[in-house]
Amino acid sequence: MSDQVKYVLGESEIPTHWVNLLPDLPGQSFPPLHPGTGQPVGPDDLAPLFPLELIMQEVSSEPEIEIPEEVRDAYRLWRPSPLYRARRLERLLDTPAHIYYKYEGVSPAGSHKPNSAVAQAYYNRAAGIRKLVTETGAGQWGSALSLACQLFGLECEVFMVGISYDQKPYRRAMIETWGGVVHRSPTDLTEAGRSQSAHSHGSLGIAISEAVEVAARSADTNYALGSVLNHVCLHQTVIGQEAIKQMEMAGEMPDVVVGCVGGGSNFAGLTYPFIRRDLREQTSTRYVAAEPSACPTLTRGEYRYDFGDTVGMTPLMPMYTLGHDFVPPPVHAGGLRYHGDAPSLCQLVREGVVEASAIPQTQAFDAAVRFARAEGIVPAPEAAHALRAGFIEAERAKQSGQGRVILIGLSGHGHFDMSAYDAYHAGELEDLEFSEAEVRDALARLPSAPAIS
Repeated sequence: MSDQVKYVLGESEIPTHWVNLLPDLPGQSFPPLHPGTGQPVGPDDLAPLFPLELIMQEVSSEPEIEIPEEVRDAYRLWRPSPLYRARRLERLLDTPAHIYYKYEGVSPAGSHKPNSAVAQAYYNRAAGIRKLVTETGAGQWGSALSLACQLFGLECEVFMVGISYDQKPYRRAMIETWGGVVHRSPTDLTEAGRSQSAHSHGSLGIAISEAVEVAARSADTNYALGSVLNHVCLHQTVIGQEAIKQMEMAGEMPDVVVGCVGGGSNFAGLTYPFIRRDLREQTSTRYVAAEPSACPTLTRGEYRYDFGDTVGMTPLMPMYTLGHDFVPPPVHAGGLRYHGDAPSLCQLVREGVVEASAIPQTQAFDAAVRFARAEGIVPAPEAAHALRAGFIEAERAKQSGQGRVILIGLSGHGHFDMSAYDAYHAGELEDLEFSEAEVRDALARLPSAPAIS
């Protein structure tokens, strides 16, 4: 059909393997370092937090890793997710570009996050773990892990960034509906939380510190991370693999792929299968990572070794960072308020494979409302940043008079973010800017580590 809108795969086409981009990464890779010794991290260093299978995935040189059948069976609850041709949006924007979006809001949790949560819960249960503890920003990861723990018979404890805990009460209710316990971070339950009590809005870095501290106390409790680490990015690659098949169904391949970036797992999940294709077949696609201008890690951060958390309990990772104790302004895209990014993504940015773009909050919501009025789906604030970057690409196509194919990652719906839309419609939404002075101070407090040339 020449006017087809939706491209749907059958359950038999759920990917059987995850794509591991590490063997194909261009440029020099730098290992994570132990926070105490400064030496490269080994499996024993990660054993108090993660099961062995996930540790091995973290460092694997295999180009593909088989997805366990129980995980694929759980994926069937929402995968494969649909790909849409945004024909109504194209008419609204009056662009010659063909715009597609891969929609992850069809999952029970309403976002891409269950793709990794289900896998992590499976491997932890297989290792005899009783409980998983984690952090969450906007609540998408916390709700996904709570669901996954319910599916695999584990307990779940979530430290939720304070400002999101206040702004998004129904995400909290969702976590609790699936059996999870939620705390407003920073708390007085941990040393890390008590040390950061002055930062009442909280941050992902603080919440990570609290979760890691709790996990380290008990042998039957592990930590689960929703982004940044290699095994999390790996699990998300079901998105891009499906998208390649669906673009083939549409008879086109993208000239540019756009996704939002907080820690990087959603962006990696969509783009890494395409990037591997480019690297191996010498094809050329542009990749645009859209981040909030209030937390511009990739566009304004420094490429250094830094902690993944605020207190300094995690390994030192090579990444673009604003400083581990920098607390970003309380934008509504809570899932994007992270001081660093996945090392693999940072390496791709450094090597020029991925471009980064900083999007102001009001422009993101303007794009989200226009998209919703054309396509019907109310996007999550995080995904709104990708939409805005996609609109820029569509406008460029219009100005040049040249058609191009744009693929946008719509990482989730915004049904639990309507207070943010209320603020937008009332004209009360602000473009919060990060503090240059606070970033300089935070970067000055980075730990001593080898320089990255």
